[in-house]
Amino acid sequence: MGRKSFYLMILVVLVAYYTYTPLPDNVEEPWKIMWLNTYLTIFSNVATVVELLGFNHFLDSLSFFMSLDEVPPTSDETVTVTETTFNNIPVRVYVPKRKSEALRRAIFYIHGGGWCLGSAALKSCDQLSRCTADRLDAVVVSTNYRLAPKYHFPVQFEDVYNSLKWFLRKKVLAKYGVNPERIGVSGDSAGGNLAAAVVQQLLNDPDIKIKLKIQSLLYPALQPLDFASPSYQENSHFPILPKSLMVRLWSEYFTTDRSLEKAMHSNQHVPVESSHLLQFANWSSLLPERFKKGHVYKNPTYGSSELAKKYPGFLDVRAVPLLAEDSKLRGLPPTYVMTCQYDVLRDDGLMYVTRLQNAGVQVTLNNVEDGFHGAPIFQTLKIGKRELNHYISWLNENL
Repeated sequence: MGRKSFYLMILVVLVAYYTYTPLPDNVEEPWKIMWLNTYLTIFSNVATVVELLGFNHFLDSLSFFMSLDEVPPTSDETVTVTETTFNNIPVRVYVPKRKSEALRRAIFYIHGGGWCLGSAALKSCDQLSRCTADRLDAVVVSTNYRLAPKYHFPVQFEDVYNSLKWFLRKKVLAKYGVNPERIGVSGDSAGGNLAAAVVQQLLNDPDIKIKLKIQSLLYPALQPLDFASPSYQENSHFPILPKSLMVRLWSEYFTTDRSLEKAMHSNQHVPVESSHLLQFANWSSLLPERFKKGHVYKNPTYGSSELAKKYPGFLDVRAVPLLAEDSKLRGLPPTYVMTCQYDVLRDDGLMYVTRLQNAGVQVTLNNVEDGFHGAPIFQTLKIGKRELNHYISWLNENL
């Protein structure tokens, strides 16, 4: 074998290693997903090496790579896009250009990224907000919030909450021509977590007189108490969001101390004195039977009380919406929950649906049988376009 042929073979092997990922038969356009995952894997591996060499934090490197996909607030023929601040929190506002004699509906949108990544300026987020505003003839506020690892819980929650409260002021709603009776909150992934948390919090806020009409949670992350649910076991290495990354994102939400991440990986972080909280995330009683698939629930090995004392956020309902008492859930508005079959976070959403239904809340569940984490934001994929249509249609019928 010649030298050139040898080098070519090595190149082919490396490309195959990074590109090929076995996917279930019902997943559409598998090679597109593999290529997408290849880019993400390369960025993640580079960020890992840079961190090991001591040059930069893993998430700071990933944030830099993601920032390359940001777009300016450009208006087009259908939507006017502006940037401003709501209570000092940067937001993008999307207002349809068509004339409207009536006050418009509004969506307050919260981007995902594991509380550590992303912004309203990301191309995918901008496209989603732009599309929502145009197709619903609605005002869309896409909020930013400060990110880990520089900022930890409860900063992200407080930024979103303060931004939302600002938006719900009568003067602000009047400025953008919004009907105060037709406002919804929506978010994806970590944004779904923040959406669920702030909507719960609004119920007990005496300063807020406006009642939200709906909430929409797209593949939300709702609990870091048990990382051994069926979806975490089945999809631990699935493209886009492997378990290892999700655990790191959860732990970074609370601290840069890697000891919490290590304890979470082994499911040994909830202290025995907080064991009563596990009932709110017990998948054996909250998951529909078809999602259990023979999995056997195991009581967790209780962790150190010191971790919980240092970083109490992972036991705080503002970070863990599944911890809300039934009495708090009963006042929530009609809810849309999208989960994806091949997503570690699938069971978080499914358990919340059960909790909401038990509390008498009107819930629409869309479990995407061939879906994976983030599918609706990838508009180059057929599944992305299809699920975006489902999401928009629900909003149109219920908002």
